[in-house]
Amino acid sequence: MFKIKASLYLLFILWMVCTLRTTAQPSKAQYILDMVHNNPGEALTVSAFNDAAYLQKNGYNGQVFNDFAFAHAALTFDKLNSDIFPVGSKGRKWVNDAANKVKANIQKAHKAGMKAYYFTDIIVLPKKLVELYRNDICDANGKISFERPKTIEIHRLMLNELFDTFPDLDGLVIRTGETYLNNVPYHTGNNPITQGEASHVKLLKLLREEVCVKRHKKIFYRTWSFGGMHDDPQYYLNVVNQISTHPNLVFMVKHTKGDYHRTFDFNPTLMQGRHKQVVEVQCQREYEGKGAYPNYVMNGVINGFEEYNGKRPQKGFKSLNDIKHHPNFAGVWSWSRGGGWVGPYISNEFWCRLNAYVLSHWAGNTSQTEEQVLKQFMIENGISQSSQSAFRQLCLLSAKAVLRGHDSAMPTFNSEWVWWMRDEFLAGSDLNKDSTAFDSEGTLYRQFTEYYQKGLLKAAVEEKFEAARMWDTIASLSEKIKMRNKSDEEYIRVSSTYGRLLYSIIAQGWNIMAIGFEGDKTSTYDKVKLKAAIKRYDDLWLAYQRLKASNPMCATLYKPYAFVYKAPTYHKELGMAASVNKYRQIAFN
Repeated sequence: MFKIKASLYLLFILWMVCTLRTTAQPSKAQYILDMVHNNPGEALTVSAFNDAAYLQKNGYNGQVFNDFAFAHAALTFDKLNSDIFPVGSKGRKWVNDAANKVKANIQKAHKAGMKAYYFTDIIVLPKKLVELYRNDICDANGKISFERPKTIEIHRLMLNELFDTFPDLDGLVIRTGETYLNNVPYHTGNNPITQGEASHVKLLKLLREEVCVKRHKKIFYRTWSFGGMHDDPQYYLNVVNQISTHPNLVFMVKHTKGDYHRTFDFNPTLMQGRHKQVVEVQCQREYEGKGAYPNYVMNGVINGFEEYNGKRPQKGFKSLNDIKHHPNFAGVWSWSRGGGWVGPYISNEFWCRLNAYVLSHWAGNTSQTEEQVLKQFMIENGISQSSQSAFRQLCLLSAKAVLRGHDSAMPTFNSEWVWWMRDEFLAGSDLNKDSTAFDSEGTLYRQFTEYYQKGLLKAAVEEKFEAARMWDTIASLSEKIKMRNKSDEEYIRVSSTYGRLLYSIIAQGWNIMAIGFEGDKTSTYDKVKLKAAIKRYDDLWLAYQRLKASNPMCATLYKPYAFVYKAPTYHKELGMAASVNKYRQIAFN
């Protein structure tokens, strides 16, 4: 009996040891990737995140290169036709120089112990190739078509030449839908998805066969496209269920149902189907300041944003914590820098660095809480213990303030309205007279119209003032933060003041436009309120401009114009300034 009890006791001890080992073992994501998304057509972004050694130190295991001079643009296509890039031509020199850069990037990544992947737009082909084979690869509209057998043959040849030229390249990140040609002067291209789901299937089968199977390289297929692949679970399943799983084939999905906006649901295609998925997260939020002011989003990404459980509750998964144990979850991909167009431009990466740190270190051990990881960031960055409570308050409040100042926590808010403010631009309440252009003009007009009809316009304006008051608190909290790096300490204060002034401008701008909008409907304008609001609006703009003039580290400023997708300015003449000036004329005449 004693021997039996001793044996049982020994078995129990062994079971406890194994259990403790299992529970103590960190749960690490397979892929922890990062990318600097350079602005297309502009000088490359100067960033610590370009340094593979810096990424490796911060827990990443893969670097995605995205300068829009694609690796598959650095090919001669000599095996197809030596006339595409003739020896001695300017085009061939460009290709050779691009190839040398690709090789150098791969070498640097590998030296730091990182995998190297290249961001790849499909379709992008040499202009001369398209000219020579137009009749074989283009459709009736002159677009390169995957419905033509020659197009597939050329892409098969291209993939073979790609990995023959860059044998150390670990894989490709594939994007369809958008094709950026700004940085490839000798190439042209277009979206290959012309037959909906069938086009994705055709492309995926080619990539899986040529890259994953034959070359044993990775394909990260981004679902970001047009037509439902990204945000419609049934569309997504209709595609991926036709593709056999493979350890080298992984799908990449933004955490949002749509672009990187607050109020957009957690992406319902996440964890659908049988394929592994990596979750894309933007750290320098392109629609929310780009690091010009505090905007801590990782509490929302990891635990779920407040709007997912608020007045517009979302069903299903709401956060990374909800999916981290799912068999399809394979990791995260941070966009540490970049996204969108033009500015604001920053010279201090502090807020981008914070978001990226929390994401990468959480992914390195998903059993940690977001709060624990943020605490570790504070310790490593020398934020004094007495300041840490204030810093966390500032971070969490920034997310609330951005939601209310840029978007809305009101249950009647339409997510399509988020576009009124994007990149470095503030649209006005004017009606869009050219709806054919992809722009933000007219967004506020639609929003104001609906709120006015529902009697909610004043409440919408008050929410903007609520956001401004939150930014007052953020600015006060920033004064309490002390840290080892005095440049970062100063930037926390300057960027918090930037946010306070910007969102105060927004509140007053909305106030003016709402008073004027009501006047347009009733033919009676409250000129006293208009004058007072315009005076405050003007004073805030002066203070905002003085902040930039007196602080070299301050980010570039927002501009009171409507965005339009047209280089080089990316804005229209109308916008917040034009709308305010319209009511200025009425108030002071």
